[in-house]
Amino acid sequence: MNDRWVRTARVDAADPLHDLQERLHYRFHDEQLLARALTHRSFSATHNERLEFLGDSVLSLAVSHRLFEALRGCPEGDLSRVRAQLVCEGSLHGLALRLDLPGALRLGEGERRAGGRQRASILADALEAVIGAVYLDGGFAAAQALVERLLEGVAITPGLAAAAKDAKTALQEWLQGRHMALPRYEVAAVTGAEHQQTFEVCCTVAALDRQARGQGASRRAAEQSAAAALLAQLEQVA
Repeated sequence: MNDRWVRTARVDAADPLHDLQERLHYRFHDEQLLARALTHRSFSATHNERLEFLGDSVLSLAVSHRLFEALRGCPEGDLSRVRAQLVCEGSLHGLALRLDLPGALRLGEGERRAGGRQRASILADALEAVIGAVYLDGGFAAAQALVERLLEGVAITPGLAAAAKDAKTALQEWLQGRHMALPRYEVAAVTGAEHQQTFEVCCTVAALDRQARGQGASRRAAEQSAAAALLAQLEQVA
């Protein structure tokens, strides 16, 4: 077996890190950074949480810069809402799936059996860790270019700023515009295992004798769901 065949075989063999770098359009100088970014704490004591911390800040700066340039007429509040939408767990989860991060994750046996490869929080954290790894490996310009590629297809327009207004804010503004008191949010139920709970929240507008319920993986998410449901009710009768 000659050396050339061995080298070719190594390249052709299934290599999650090599394949992921192809999808990222970025080649690491230190591939161990990428490996660490994909390592969950259930797999090893050398895991991705520090890279996630770094990547979260790098992502926020890269997105903020793009919004600052693209939405020159928008006030700070609108920019903050758009950024929050673009970097929220749900958005990052979707981007991670597009990159096929589940296939490259390194998880402990228990987490793998519990469906960790598809868990939104794990995938979102891993994507932030990958961004942090690119920053350490190639600098901010490389990380910013990656974020730009991830956001391809997202139309950054003033309309996005309006659409990014969260349901709780929209409901609050609807009520304030009619000189009504703010809604009240109460947790109605919490179900599921401690690491995978589902919250049910009731949103009440006493002045209108109306309420709606919503569910989510966190109290905050459930409150947003309940606010959206109640806002939909009010807009139907407005």
